Amino acid sequence: MTTAGATPAGTRLPEAITGDAALRRVLAALAPARALIVGGAVRNALLGEPVSDIDIATDARPEQVMERAAAAGLKPVPTGIDHGTVTVVADGRGFEVTSFRRDVATDGRRAEVAFSDRLEDDASRRDFTINALYADAEGEVIDPVGGLADLAARRLRFVGDPDQRIAEDYLRILRFFRFHAWYGRKGGADPAALAACARHAAGLARISRERIGAEMRKLLSAPDPVEAVALMQAAGVLAQLLPGADAAGLSALEAVALDGAAGPGRCPGPRDISGQKMDWQLRLAALGAEDAAGALRLSRAEARVQEELHSTLPLDEAAYRLGEARAVQLALLRAARGEGLPVDWREHIGFAAAQKLPISAADLAGRLSGPALGRGLKAAEAAWIGSGFRLPAAALVDVALQAGDGT
Repeated sequence: MTTAGATPAGTRLPEAITGDAALRRVLAALAPARALIVGGAVRNALLGEPVSDIDIATDARPEQVMERAAAAGLKPVPTGIDHGTVTVVADGRGFEVTSFRRDVATDGRRAEVAFSDRLEDDASRRDFTINALYADAEGEVIDPVGGLADLAARRLRFVGDPDQRIAEDYLRILRFFRFHAWYGRKGGADPAALAACARHAAGLARISRERIGAEMRKLLSAPDPVEAVALMQAAGVLAQLLPGADAAGLSALEAVALDGAAGPGRCPGPRDISGQKMDWQLRLAALGAEDAAGALRLSRAEARVQEELHSTLPLDEAAYRLGEARAVQLALLRAARGEGLPVDWREHIGFAAAQKLPISAADLAGRLSGPALGRGLKAAEAAWIGSGFRLPAAALVDVALQAGDGT
């Protein structure tokens, strides 16, 4: 087992990372400064997970990073230079290069930092041990705080004292549950971390709803967020963020997905339904919060999805008005709440979603106009839906005329 400051011999990143030509150009440009791959890229590479962005930590100061990158023919962009970050563009890709830092002062939302020459200072201010892993240009992993052992055990621990780490930025409470959902072992949540999250849950009120919303999207996008959300509820965090939410709703939704058709009329799992997937919006709706859109500052488009997912329309009508995919999600949610569904519910949804009202305003031209035309078409559509989309056009015209005339 790895201890803080020790690294098992031969622990290296795969060549797919170290052989990256653009990355090597950036690391070489920073010489003779110390420049190390850090954080998520190291973590995911060692786990065999996809690596998207590659971040670099260095003992060079931001001005030196700018100068050396430009001298090497690369493009430096001062994206966060006051906090030590320069984005260096190589071969059309951006690499965030951040100078080693130490915290001078924190207020629970942001930190005042000072630059440092010591890797240990930089590691000690990071949130979790598995995010405080570094690697040199040859892929040799450097583990200042015992992150390798935690990574191997799928154990999420704060770096140093959990209370101190959380007090520096209360969003780390939510990040703890998000990272546990993505990388933690079921049943293996760190008790000290959980207790600290519970003690400081009220501090999340100091964090902007936009930042909280971004974290919740990521958490609910995890392959299986059920345990993490249940832990959030037990720690008092879920109620702090989403009043009225209940983790049991998410658990029931995931059970429907895993069990498939658990008896006649039950809803099969989404992976069995033509590409339907368990997205974060569906999971958020399953939690049943009182005002998720407001609590998480969702965009108008996202808030509209939540409204649709709380629709009380019959499934046939929902499919017709909202589309097949949304109606299938409604079926999943209703099955999770224990509502029985017709055995042939899937066929009904598919049929209804493909329908189009067989009459239009042109069919009523000269006989109805203005508000009367609107009333007529609305009545015809309601009758058509009520008939199971079976009434012929002639009958629908009659309905429209009667409604439009007020008879």
